[in-house]
Amino acid sequence: MWNRLASWQHITGSVLALALLASCAAMPALHGRVHHRSPADLQEYLRKLDRPERDHYQKPSQVMETLALKPGMAVADLGAGSGYFTRRFVRAVTESGMVYAIDVEQGMLDYTRRSIEDLRIPYSAEFILASSDDPKLPAGLVDLIFVCNVYHHLEDRSSYFSKVRSALKPGGRVAIIDFYHDSRSGEIGFPRRYLVARETVVEELSKAGYTLVREHEFLPRQYFLEFSVAP
Repeated sequence: MWNRLASWQHITGSVLALALLASCAAMPALHGRVHHRSPADLQEYLRKLDRPERDHYQKPSQVMETLALKPGMAVADLGAGSGYFTRRFVRAVTESGMVYAIDVEQGMLDYTRRSIEDLRIPYSAEFILASSDDPKLPAGLVDLIFVCNVYHHLEDRSSYFSKVRSALKPGGRVAIIDFYHDSRSGEIGFPRRYLVARETVVEELSKAGYTLVREHEFLPRQYFLEFSVAP
């Protein structure tokens, strides 16, 4: 089955609803807002997200190996962007699993869907047009919620992750990758004051009912944290 399920949901016109626009890459966030891009700019931006040079610091193969996904699992790519990791999730969980590609920008979901179809492999995926405060995930079906370079765009993060906790299966995980808030992040294209320190992520997820269970330090520009629901 090429695409078992596709969900195209309507989103309100709030500028804040673009808070996830920079999934898996950085984009200037100013006082809770991001710059809106024309469709032509968006397509160019998405192509840049997929540039081969990104692999040097993102180390996608090592990230995937660390996540240890298996066929049949369900993964939510929160802020799927260009589908840089979504395509890898589809291959890892196979048609027997499910990948939820989530974004607040319809153009990004369209791009991701096309890029997965270009793989010419069977897959199961749902493309969810989310709101800024709700990823609209189904309850109790997700093994892994994956958040790459999106955390610093979210508003009221403890409340947000309290809400998404219900989407996880028993034993489910949340993996967060984001740029360091200091010089380790390198050139990110906007002031580092908009980034979120690793310690703040741990504190906010703790307030949301999670426990840090693993930390991986092989990414040169980003922290990589795995959380489970606190007992």
